Amino acid sequence: MSADDPRYFLNIDRSFSGKSWTDRLDIAAQRQATAIAQHHGISDILARILAARGVGVEQAETFLTPTIRELMPDPSSMTDMDGFAERLACAISNKEQIALFGDYDVDGASSCAMMLRFLRGFSLSPTCHIPDRIFEGYGPNIPAINTLIDEGATLLVLLDCGTTSVEAVAHARSRNCDVLILDHHLATGDLPDANALVNPNRADDLSELGYLCAAGVTFMALVATNRVLRNAGHEQFADLMSLADLAALATICDVVPLKGLNRALVVRGISIMRQGKNPGIAALALAARLNGPIAPQHLGFMIGPRINAGGRIGDAGLGTKLLATNNEEEAMFIAAQLDELNTERQSIEAQAVEEAIAVADAEIGQGEGPAVLVLASESWHPGVVGLVASRLKDRFNRPAFAIAMRPDGTGTGSGRSLSGVDLGNAVLMAVEGDLIEKGGGHAMAAGVSLGQNQIAGFRAHLNEVLEQQVSVARDRASIKIDAAITARTATPDFVNSLSEVGPFGMGNPSPVFALASHFITFSKVVGKGGHVQFSLKSGDGANLKGIAFRAASSDLGQAILNAPKDKPFHFCGTLNVDYWQDRARVQMRLIDMADPTKSAW
Repeated sequence: MSADDPRYFLNIDRSFSGKSWTDRLDIAAQRQATAIAQHHGISDILARILAARGVGVEQAETFLTPTIRELMPDPSSMTDMDGFAERLACAISNKEQIALFGDYDVDGASSCAMMLRFLRGFSLSPTCHIPDRIFEGYGPNIPAINTLIDEGATLLVLLDCGTTSVEAVAHARSRNCDVLILDHHLATGDLPDANALVNPNRADDLSELGYLCAAGVTFMALVATNRVLRNAGHEQFADLMSLADLAALATICDVVPLKGLNRALVVRGISIMRQGKNPGIAALALAARLNGPIAPQHLGFMIGPRINAGGRIGDAGLGTKLLATNNEEEAMFIAAQLDELNTERQSIEAQAVEEAIAVADAEIGQGEGPAVLVLASESWHPGVVGLVASRLKDRFNRPAFAIAMRPDGTGTGSGRSLSGVDLGNAVLMAVEGDLIEKGGGHAMAAGVSLGQNQIAGFRAHLNEVLEQQVSVARDRASIKIDAAITARTATPDFVNSLSEVGPFGMGNPSPVFALASHFITFSKVVGKGGHVQFSLKSGDGANLKGIAFRAASSDLGQAILNAPKDKPFHFCGTLNVDYWQDRARVQMRLIDMADPTKSAW
């Protein structure tokens, strides 16, 4: 494309961050937007946002008002779901001792808390084990299973894990303990011999529900179990919809596509959260000093990280305990613990990120560098490697793995990927080829266990398998703009109106707006993370606050800090409403900035 190609938004083919700006809508989508606006009587901007996400005229009404009732698929469409529901209903009816085993992230904690609340509704007292990330690792392990069975468990329910746990499940079955699995991670090779394994991403599942996180799968499993109990004339759980807040929390934090049932769960779940019905979520909102009503971005950036902090560097079970309790005093106590752990986690992460960026800079040098970064260090805490990988991915625009090594020469690592690059599949190929000890995940994120002597081979494998995918993904990288507005347009009422086409997240990205020819009137670096805070002014005198996160040392951040006050620039970013002393104000989260007088750099 040339610089004056109409597909370039505001004619920007290269910005300060080195990217082009393109219209998220092609010609057909622009026509669709016009039809949606006319047919449904909504604003042109909202119609553009819908059309840009592939929503047609006929689907617009359901998209704008998603409900769980309308979007809930038949749970029986998932392989093994009927067997799962029958076995769990039997355990409930017979008052069996049930043990839960979950993952240590938000999805695992939410899934376990949902199951705990459900089972307690039948006057059962299930036990729950969340493994220690460092000493036990991911997934069920035999010592923990033995403890649960020794304590009387006759049924073990694995949540957000278990799909690849052939040995652990076989051990539990050998001790006459039945095993049920609810998971969503990619499956490869032989499946464990569980009584039922519900995972929409297993090869023989035709439900097309692979977009669900584990908590979404768990929600559907509870619907199926309730149906079995009802049909058998037994007591049912009174209000399944009250658990939608937990499913919503996990859906946002696990970054799964916001489509179908996921959208309905988040919309309903956010509504429940705003009523303060879950003491744990309410306590975390207070601990995070959240102002204004809870919104999806608060879950991903403020609530979720605090829950994850327990699993990363503290007690892995704190998140589940918090989300499952009805005791407000206990919730406040646990939330305070998690808030402290999150502060500690931030400090540990900052040190690791600084080291990782320095190593990556040296590895890449002045050239293109490897397609995939694979870095390892004995000084990194295993609980923050996923966060380090994410920062590397964002900074260097390529998939990245960060591996925490132990003195014995073994390590655990996490990887994060670019859209269009299937990292999880590449890791599974490495496992099948005996290049690493263990590994799994999905397209955008994966985890591995390996030895020091395997790192070089693993790095070579990833770069060989993913080089072409990375090249295509980076070539296609551009900032997609939904619409152009001005600072005067960006009012709280305008931003709040955007929620009609939300919630926003994976698969339904937050609308990106371009502001043409605005002036920077003020800028400074704030916070320990090197954020750049600034103010914009339009030609008609309207002002807008903005922030560029972790940008101080980047080309973009330097452009903001050194911009002449009398020169107009183009800006693009997302908008959110901040609340300060009960006053609402709009802030732009800057994505990029461009000089309108330059088409190439």
